[in-house]
Amino acid sequence: MKHARTRVLVTGGAGFLGSHLCERLLADGCDVICVDNFFTGSRDNIAHLLGNHRFEVIRHDVTHPLSVEVDQIYNLACPASPIHYQLNPIQTVKTSVFGALNMLGLARRLNVRILQASTSEVYGDPTVSTQAEEYRGNVNPIGPRACYDEGKRCAETLFFDYHRQEGVKIKVARIFNTYGPRMHPNDGRVVSNFIQQAMRNEAITLYGDGGQRRSFCYVDDLIDGLVRLMDTPDEVTGPVNLGNPHEITIRELAGHVQSMLGSSAGFRHLPLPEDDPMQRCPDISRARTLLDWYPSVDLQTGLRRTVSYFAGLA
Repeated sequence: MKHARTRVLVTGGAGFLGSHLCERLLADGCDVICVDNFFTGSRDNIAHLLGNHRFEVIRHDVTHPLSVEVDQIYNLACPASPIHYQLNPIQTVKTSVFGALNMLGLARRLNVRILQASTSEVYGDPTVSTQAEEYRGNVNPIGPRACYDEGKRCAETLFFDYHRQEGVKIKVARIFNTYGPRMHPNDGRVVSNFIQQAMRNEAITLYGDGGQRRSFCYVDDLIDGLVRLMDTPDEVTGPVNLGNPHEITIRELAGHVQSMLGSSAGFRHLPLPEDDPMQRCPDISRARTLLDWYPSVDLQTGLRRTVSYFAGLA
């Protein structure tokens, strides 16, 4: 899927997903401007791209306006793990809301497409399984996760209001659990936590009985979905779920990781965090129809690649 030297802005471009997206866009022939304030993003994630003359980095916080000339905008800027987004919840809301306002204003001025990296967290603790885009969610608006959940929901509202009122060409992707190389080692997510604990042959931490159900999408598949969504006709706005529909329990994931790393340390159980969803699995019918997209990397293959990455950090 080649681009004719399209100039693309990626906010949050030094983060886990953002760095992979920058890499993919460069491989597709784009000029890429990576914007990041490096709160959770890392220069290490993009170090291998810095020698590319079509890659530019701007240190900037999207809660402030930005003036650049581009052909497309991917808005990925926002801490995405509970540990990071709960560290400064007010700033998390500002990043989602003011960041959306500033990037939408830029897209309106330039008359370019803009893609919002939304999240499955807009569904909250769902009462249905699987979750389709029509499901309106079950979110606690005053809980400790609300800064992220409601911030992303408000960002979606802004995107669709700018589309209806101002004619901005929007794309909204709802991203489900994604994993792979360049995950932040201390982001508190289960894949990175489990791998590091198993590498040290420590008991893996499970919250509750580990019966929470999740689906895990490998990062390369997710990035392909984002690019495919951006390349759809203007009338395709989304939201579109992007994730792997194969659901497993957290306890099963822990077992896979322990088996892969030869750990026999068992499990350590802690109480469930407040508002932690008990199930999260996407209905990706819309992505299959509109994008001809389906994840191709199975969990075992993706975990091996991720384990190899973390082993290289040791």
